Amino acid sequence: MKPVNIYALTRVSGSDRQGRLERQMSGRGRYLKIKEWEITGLKSFITRLGEYYPDAFSLNFYYSFSIPKLGKEFDLIRVSDDYVLNVELKSGNVSDEAIRRQLSQNRSYIASLGRSMYFYTYVSDSGRLVRLAGSGRLVEAQWDELAEILKKQIDPYEGEIEDLFKEELYLISPLSDPAKFLRGDYFLTSQQKDIRKQILKQVFSDKDAAETVVPVFGFTGLPGTGKTILLYDLAMTLSKTEMVCVFHFGSREKELEELDDRLKRIDFYYCLEDEKIETGRKYYAIMVDEGHRAGPKAISRILELSREWKAPVIFAYDSVEPIAPEERGNAGAAQIEDIPGFIGYHLTNRIRLNSELSSFISCVMCVSGRNHRRDYPNVTLFYAGDDTECENLLEILKRDGYVCLKGSDAGTCKEFEKVAMVMGESYVYDEEGFLKSGSPGENRDNPSKVRELYHGLSRAKKKIAIVVKNNEAVFDRIIGALQR
Repeated sequence: MKPVNIYALTRVSGSDRQGRLERQMSGRGRYLKIKEWEITGLKSFITRLGEYYPDAFSLNFYYSFSIPKLGKEFDLIRVSDDYVLNVELKSGNVSDEAIRRQLSQNRSYIASLGRSMYFYTYVSDSGRLVRLAGSGRLVEAQWDELAEILKKQIDPYEGEIEDLFKEELYLISPLSDPAKFLRGDYFLTSQQKDIRKQILKQVFSDKDAAETVVPVFGFTGLPGTGKTILLYDLAMTLSKTEMVCVFHFGSREKELEELDDRLKRIDFYYCLEDEKIETGRKYYAIMVDEGHRAGPKAISRILELSREWKAPVIFAYDSVEPIAPEERGNAGAAQIEDIPGFIGYHLTNRIRLNSELSSFISCVMCVSGRNHRRDYPNVTLFYAGDDTECENLLEILKRDGYVCLKGSDAGTCKEFEKVAMVMGESYVYDEEGFLKSGSPGENRDNPSKVRELYHGLSRAKKKIAIVVKNNEAVFDRIIGALQR
């Protein structure tokens, strides 16, 4: 999306005409429905600014920009190498505290660009201009100072603004970036915030009730939809006044141990699929990470502890919908969802994976699916005839920064910029196009291989590489799907 000249935008009348013109100027992929009060505010803003800056009519701003996948919107932004200017538009009937809160939040997002920042709000009904001071207070502003800032903003950026506000600047994993998580340098999407709000509302209201059934919550979604950060954010919130625990069913990572050591009101327990869970104390709430890995005995024990402590349970668990049903392994997700009174939510936005990698993984799991693209510039596909060739190709990928995952390594909860994996001779595609880990109708040596491949590839943030070893049939199906 490119900047638009708001003077030119406000010269035409009618919402439909304005939306068409805005799309033509910005290159936005959809029509923007512009409300009448917004155009009135824009007109008033550029007119008032023009009293102090005669060239105001020539200024370009990014208008109504939302950070991809986060849903955070800014009314007007101008970016240069020196600083960023953000102006929010209001028609009226808004409190100073609401304005201050919005500008403070804007500052936390724009700070990722590492430049000086200025934040203003213009209230068109009253003609009032205010700004956010460095101390975080809201103060009255003067038009001549805003005009001076704009005059000094030389050679502003006019490229695609999405290239500046990359999702990875905001969306982190507690296990990949524990330091950022502990500092609170992370953001939730609007969908995550909504689920968080609903869960906390019920947890706190049920805790205040004299007698109630202890609630069991859960949220699922494909890998990369932000389940872990939401679970840990909830744990942080609930642990502000009480002790909570996290039962973790994934691999034991040193980053998780760092969180355990630093978070004094959260105790972490590393659990196996059906190992009996024992704790040394009671907890206010129980969080379950990687819940799809929990077996029936473990789930039964968690519910037993919940009833004993009168503690709500919150599960985060993966959805493996793209995988062939018979390859999905244990029914951990189904067991969670079958808990009486279970309250479930589904995360749908894949915030960690970009659409290209998400499409490719779905394509590998089922080559007959409709989820495909024209090209895959961040996907590498190699073929190896034997073990030696495979090792040589993996060495090439390692030198290029790829992390090569295999076997149980794919179950890690960490994320990596680039991920490489091997598909050997045991993989086949059935008549429906689903990937299987053995020949159809035969006993497969390891039914979890497809799941390991799926979860491993889903750990990639930017690039994926697959080395197909001595399996021309699978290679032909994948490369054929990629080059439709």
